[in-house]
Amino acid sequence: MSDRIPSSEITPRHLYLNRRAFMRAGTLAAAAAGTGAFYRRLNRVSHDVVERPIIPGVITAPATGGYRVDEALTPQASIVNYNNFYEFTTDKEGVAAAAAGFSTAGWKVTVDGLVHRPRVFDLDDLRRLSPPEERIYRMRCVEAWSMVIPWVGFSLSKLLDAVEPTGDASYVVFQTLLDPERMPGQRNAFSLRWPYTEGLRLDEARHPLAILATGLYGQELPPQDGAPVRLVVPWKYGFKGIKSIVRITLAAARPETTWNLSAPDEYGFYANVNPTHDHPRWSQATEQRIGDTGRRDTLPFNGYADQVARLYAGMDLDVDF
Repeated sequence: MSDRIPSSEITPRHLYLNRRAFMRAGTLAAAAAGTGAFYRRLNRVSHDVVERPIIPGVITAPATGGYRVDEALTPQASIVNYNNFYEFTTDKEGVAAAAAGFSTAGWKVTVDGLVHRPRVFDLDDLRRLSPPEERIYRMRCVEAWSMVIPWVGFSLSKLLDAVEPTGDASYVVFQTLLDPERMPGQRNAFSLRWPYTEGLRLDEARHPLAILATGLYGQELPPQDGAPVRLVVPWKYGFKGIKSIVRITLAAARPETTWNLSAPDEYGFYANVNPTHDHPRWSQATEQRIGDTGRRDTLPFNGYADQVARLYAGMDLDVDF
């Protein structure tokens, strides 16, 4: 790696190409840094943690099956103070401040489409689907940094069972809240197409490792990490983990998703972690674990190949990425 990383290799390309417009609008944070300074910043995030309500009745997931990786946890302060959530800001280190005060009172999640029992769930309804369970998962960002996070949540399959997908359903489509007043990053005309939308194949969504997370470190999710409910799919790059979900739709056709629409040659629909398939502007062979010095090798499927590789039998993962 060279001594300096151009801004075009850190910022998503469509944002980089529009950087002058962003600067004129005052909405784009400084995106370029020397490699040394960049990684010092990764490991010097704020130590502030705003305490959140404790989630009662949390059970521990089994130690086998990929539910609890045996690796050092990323400190809570790092998780809640370094994150991508463009609905609030493009500044990873400023997202906690930008999202402070975001209220989830009265939150509802609509589940519709190709289901026999469409429903609108409030947070109490979601809590009744399954006891909250702690899962310790690796999280690998497409930008080549990573964490180990103790999530609290429940298998997405529990929600799908409650609405009973029809035989025509093949995909699950997720949407984030669209509210530019509460999420000021959505006012940015040069940014992504809102609302943020993601999708999984139905068999991926039903995999036991795919969860809807409602907390981390035993506490309710903070706004900057996707309160009150977000998707976690640990074998995929982090941008697939859509935050602050308000709608889940079962569909027959593969959906258009936010980053795949924005830059399809850089952000695939599947987005399985693959160290042999480089991002067009950087290698995916290694990663920087937040809180550690030096880099480590990236694992195929983020280390979950034994659990999920069968889902992609016969696919060329360097093409269907």
